[in-house]
Amino acid sequence: MRVHGRCPSCRADRLLPGLDTAGTPICRDCAGITRNFFCDRCGFEGLLLGGRLCERCTLADTLGGLLDDGTGRVAPSLQPLITSLLEMDRPKSRLIWLRNPNVVRLLRGLATGSIPLTHEGLHQEAPWRTVTHLRDLLMDSSVLPRVDRQLLLYQRWLTERLATIEDPEHHRLVRHFATWHQMRRLRATAEKGPLGRSQTHQAKQETTQAGAFLTWLAGRGRTIEHCRQADLDAWHTEKLATRRPAQTFLRLCMKTGRMPRLTLSPQVITQDQAPLHQHRRLAMLRRVLNDDSLPLRSRVVAALVLVYAQPVSRIVRLTIDDITDDGVTVTVRLGDPPSPLPEPVADLMRAYILSRQHLPYASSRSSHWLFPGRQPGQPMNPVSLQVHLREIGVPPQRGRASAIRQLVLQAPAPVIAKALGYHDKTATRLVTEAGGTWSRYAPGDHNR
Repeated sequence: MRVHGRCPSCRADRLLPGLDTAGTPICRDCAGITRNFFCDRCGFEGLLLGGRLCERCTLADTLGGLLDDGTGRVAPSLQPLITSLLEMDRPKSRLIWLRNPNVVRLLRGLATGSIPLTHEGLHQEAPWRTVTHLRDLLMDSSVLPRVDRQLLLYQRWLTERLATIEDPEHHRLVRHFATWHQMRRLRATAEKGPLGRSQTHQAKQETTQAGAFLTWLAGRGRTIEHCRQADLDAWHTEKLATRRPAQTFLRLCMKTGRMPRLTLSPQVITQDQAPLHQHRRLAMLRRVLNDDSLPLRSRVVAALVLVYAQPVSRIVRLTIDDITDDGVTVTVRLGDPPSPLPEPVADLMRAYILSRQHLPYASSRSSHWLFPGRQPGQPMNPVSLQVHLREIGVPPQRGRASAIRQLVLQAPAPVIAKALGYHDKTATRLVTEAGGTWSRYAPGDHNR
């Protein structure tokens, strides 16, 4: 009842509920089935549910009932949500989702106004996973303004975390740190592109260890104002890796005069692995361009890493609008001006753009992200993308390091920095590490 295609007997493109003698699916008429499977409302031929309605029409009726604002009509503000849900593939999955009693409660509350149709209103509801998915759908259908998903999850976590701090002074200090330092930093980052889980995870660690330090210090009979160097040394002596995130909080306290200026344990910086040799990077690039057995998405990302030295965290922030194809040249906006893709990579990008039309979810096909994630309106997780690159034999960090060191030796570093979105200081360091010198670039217009 879910098999559609061209009937081999009559060549009609329709539902194929029957089988011929060879076991090949055929249409109702050719199979001699007398019952018809056309929806009484829309005429779609397929599986029928109650009232001889197809799954999509059943979904429309179910949503209409749940989102009734009390007047017998759907709340006007939620009509875009219905439109978005009905446009998605596999209406059966939406019907199963609507069986969840928490989903029913949330939708009815939003429709009747008992739950405010705002981010703040949803922020008060539970369970958080169900609320998060519904919020994503509301943002994807433009019912709610788009807000970074990871930022919202961090705000919910922070509310729950602060509720566990019993000491009023500790609560005040940690809340001030999280609100005026962590949240401001995360919001500024989210304005430039989607937050990753690693960024909010770091913020959680810093907030957690801030509260842990205050509790630990109180156990030694001291407050933050009377903290001594011996206390900081003792704090860092035990479980250094776990407790180091508290340093962000401690620096802020010193800067704002809440504690004496003391010396923090220095951070040990481990050197990155050596970059790939040039011949090894080119061998990887040849394989990425020619091996059709590799996933197309991973091949495109690997090419951007190996050719234009782009970090995966920046690649996932690319949108469809960043790619321009005039029929002759394909360019990608990594910096200013947009960078032309060499022909083998350009063909790969064209094939990938075409393949997006066949993604399994309608929300992914319509997403403005070049590499859409599973969650509606969200890009792919950069950590997952790095795993995919390693699976096809491309180490993202070493491959990028090798590419950028080669690029700064082939063209003026100011041009490379501007075109690929690198900071001038980073380009300067890379030129030095690669054996070049910044002074060889004469002043003037390097964009010619």
